[in-house]
Amino acid sequence: MLRPFLIAVGILSLALGALGIVLPILPTTPFLLLSTYCFARSSTRLHTYLVNHRVFGTYIANYYNGTMTLGHKVRTLALLWVGILVSAWLIGKTITWIILPLIAVGVTIHIVTLAPRPQKTPVVVGAVEDDALR
Repeated sequence: MLRPFLIAVGILSLALGALGIVLPILPTTPFLLLSTYCFARSSTRLHTYLVNHRVFGTYIANYYNGTMTLGHKVRTLALLWVGILVSAWLIGKTITWIILPLIAVGVTIHIVTLAPRPQKTPVVVGAVEDDALR
């Protein structure tokens, strides 16, 4: 009974995470981490697919290991700040010009403090098996 629910939540959060890559208002990381969690506890096949995906797998592995390459950091921070500034400009309220940059500063500090990872290091993230939920 729990397995179909976790798969549905995982698929929904994966879709929202994918949208978050191109929409500055939607966060990507929390949705991808939720998908990973749900798939790890409900479907080995979906979990393996997600963590080995050429786009999402690298993203998840970077966060899971607490590391990012310098190139990923630069691209992430550039997109973050462009998205925050465009959002604040489109909304046009004073409070958004205060809150959104504060959020961006917090995220920037978090990303800058992640350990650097060499460009070519392979990362393997294994599935978590929990027979009690199957």
